[in-house]
Amino acid sequence: MRIISGKHKGRRLSAPKKLPVRPTTDMAKESLFNILNNTYYFDSIRVLDLFAGTGNISFEFASRGTKEIYAVDSFFGCIKYINETAKELDLDINTYKKDVYVFLEKTPLKADVIFADPPYDFEEEQFLKIVDLVFENDSLEEEGVLIIEHSKHTDLTKHEKHSYDKRYGGNVFSFFEHTEIS
Repeated sequence: MRIISGKHKGRRLSAPKKLPVRPTTDMAKESLFNILNNTYYFDSIRVLDLFAGTGNISFEFASRGTKEIYAVDSFFGCIKYINETAKELDLDINTYKKDVYVFLEKTPLKADVIFADPPYDFEEEQFLKIVDLVFENDSLEEEGVLIIEHSKHTDLTKHEKHSYDKRYGGNVFSFFEHTEIS
């Protein structure tokens, strides 16, 4: 994996092979950040990276100037890798070794962008529980967006907070936002 843009543009990162991860592809990540770049000033947002894995998404935000990044993963090896790499690159990323669902139930944090990349073999209900917890616990800023990465075989479009999907090969990013009150 590599960092696409920012102060570490082009930097290749190699996570240990033993980590239970599936990093977002460079093509999909670049497309996602092109969308976000049209909406947000990266240096003035707070990001929550759920199921952070290798920290691929966190590193991309940090390289682009985001100062407040919180990466959550339940696997110690992932958190260790993110911490070591962030230190090496002089990036400030806050990490939490915690079950994502427990974290969302208890955290007082609010973010402008919440990115979740859970295992693709999750059941639809497990994906939708993430959406429900984010909105029930008011974890997303009013103008913010929750993005869930999943396979093309998972359909999250029926949720009331669903805005749209972007597809890249077998990857799908589902976007969820606060609904307008008419």
